[in-house]
Amino acid sequence: MNEAKQKEPITSLWDDSAAAAMSEPELLLYRSNLLGSDLRITNFGGGNTSAKVAMTDPLSGETVEVLWVKGSGGDLGSIKLDGFSTLYMSKLQALKGRYRGLALEDEMVAYLPHCTFNLNPRAASIDTPLHAYIDRKHVDHMHPDSCIAIAACKNSKELTAKIFEGELGWLPWQRPGYDLGLKLEALSKAQPELKGIILEGHGLFTWGDTAKSCYETTLAIIKRAEEWLAANVKQPVFGGAGATALPAGERAALAARLMPLLRGKISKDEFKLGHFDDSDAVLEFVCSKDLQPLAALGTSCPDHFLRTKIRPFVVDFDPAKPDFDKLVGGLDEALEQYRADYRAYHERCKHDNSPAVRDANPIIYLIPGVGMLSFAKDKATARIAAEFYVNAINVMRGANGVDTYVGLPEQEAFDIEYWLLEEAKLQRMPKPKSLAGRIALVTGGAGGIGQAVARQMLREGACVLLTDIDGEALAEAHKSLAKVAGKDNVASIVANVTSEAAVEGILEEAALRFGGVDLLVSNAGIASSAPLDETTLEIWNRNQDILVTGYFLVSRAAFRVMKQQKLGGSMVFVASKNGLVASAGASAYCTAKAAEIHLARCIALEGAAHGIRVNVVNPDAVIRGSRIWDGKWKEERAQSNKIDTDNIEEFYRQRSMLKLSVLPEDIAEAVYFLSSDKAGKSTGNIINVDAGNAAAFTR
Repeated sequence: MNEAKQKEPITSLWDDSAAAAMSEPELLLYRSNLLGSDLRITNFGGGNTSAKVAMTDPLSGETVEVLWVKGSGGDLGSIKLDGFSTLYMSKLQALKGRYRGLALEDEMVAYLPHCTFNLNPRAASIDTPLHAYIDRKHVDHMHPDSCIAIAACKNSKELTAKIFEGELGWLPWQRPGYDLGLKLEALSKAQPELKGIILEGHGLFTWGDTAKSCYETTLAIIKRAEEWLAANVKQPVFGGAGATALPAGERAALAARLMPLLRGKISKDEFKLGHFDDSDAVLEFVCSKDLQPLAALGTSCPDHFLRTKIRPFVVDFDPAKPDFDKLVGGLDEALEQYRADYRAYHERCKHDNSPAVRDANPIIYLIPGVGMLSFAKDKATARIAAEFYVNAINVMRGANGVDTYVGLPEQEAFDIEYWLLEEAKLQRMPKPKSLAGRIALVTGGAGGIGQAVARQMLREGACVLLTDIDGEALAEAHKSLAKVAGKDNVASIVANVTSEAAVEGILEEAALRFGGVDLLVSNAGIASSAPLDETTLEIWNRNQDILVTGYFLVSRAAFRVMKQQKLGGSMVFVASKNGLVASAGASAYCTAKAAEIHLARCIALEGAAHGIRVNVVNPDAVIRGSRIWDGKWKEERAQSNKIDTDNIEEFYRQRSMLKLSVLPEDIAEAVYFLSSDKAGKSTGNIINVDAGNAAAFTR
């Protein structure tokens, strides 16, 4: 969410005319999407909504009460109807007879599938009893920063009574589960006048008789909390300013230099992807006097904590005396201390049946005067972790402004992080794809081959930065790929690879957007054809600039980043059959392509010591989707071969040994193979993808 919207008041978006024709389940969906569209109301993947709906039992034909509730793992902002679990209320009530006490409450989760209505495959979440047993038709459970700020105050109970004047109840901290559902039921029945309940350190429950009234009650409570907090600030935010933020350009430059280095230090067991945030809220926190003590307290809301770990890593950096070498010099020791502390936390808090310690590296990195970095196994998770920590910052701001912020107790934090139900959910996660956590840079990304390569990389789990000199075509390619792979996984930057400064900008963008680079696909290309005596110096230089100098500059810049990361890497040059086979009337092009191939071999020699592999794919006559063939090259090659331009594809198909056309997707398959661990023992090699051309057989 942009910062401008954060400053706007929360207002109702309910449209009576749109809602008039909706069924009860559709109204639940409508309400959920409205609530989930604003991160001030609830964070991504967090919060829950429900409705109790009269429906016809498909077996008996009788009218029964069915609980519709957000299913496990869903997100309110993007949920569809199939994202809701449906359960018989009569069976959920019958579950009370199976409950054997708090110590054994986790076993109740296994009973939820037995309550499923109409064979709905959507798994019910752990929050299901919390919604089922509140005796109201419509129930919202949100994580608004303002209400969590009150919930995370030392005097949370007293403040709840004071602010909401008896309209909200209050329950002490308890891990979500069956027993908490029973406590919510008891309090809501004991005080029927309540409009909702604050859960200490956790969030807000509200309810209503209709979908609209529930939604508007939720908004009214959140707005009331925001206004009270704003009007009752007693002390400087985070203890006041302790440092001054660097200018925006310097912040970005430092982050871009740091992220590949840091990524390399934490990706030895699993590739990590990064995210950079220097929003106003983050800068206010990282520049504050109380940064260290507040960061050490950790977060309060379990949804925040699960995404951000027990506490962040505060980087030792003084923006008043910026010394990058000193910052980097202290990283190894500081990171090892963080990991040791995390392992000690696991040792102190573990139970006999606790899962083994997981990745001990931090997720959130706070840099005074610069901003926040977050690293996770994929880009979306890294971004969302940052969003959650911004929520935590807002909570600390609100709580400390009016009272004293209280973080989640260590044992409670551990019991959530290493909860056996959470571990079971992690074990059900699909196996990572072959390029998961990798960052690919594709030059010439707007062309047919570039887009096919990017699509293949994205399909295999990589994030991709596309670059091209054609801004309009690049924007279209970006848009098309983002529709398939999601906005988090694709980025683009317009750049000329023959410019040293522009190339440095490309690698800076890769670092800022994803954390570095692992896979380089040099694919920027042109083609020209002319007899030698008609080949101008301009034609010659243009081929050399783009196909040789451009490949050199991008490779050199990527090589430097890969060496910094110390994670190895792969480069693939998309050259040409013409790099091996001379063609009459194309001396400038053929010579440049031959130089590409030899450059790749040279880099392979130097890269081997660093685990950086360099290989070449040689296409031939890739006509479909190719922008090269849209220009004069097609006419020139047709003229050279004495054929009509409309017959060019058939000519090359018949010329090949296999009598097949070579498509962009064929090149992408070869590029993917050489980029992946499947080719982990290949460097300095060439794969021809030309449907067979004896003259191009490598020797």
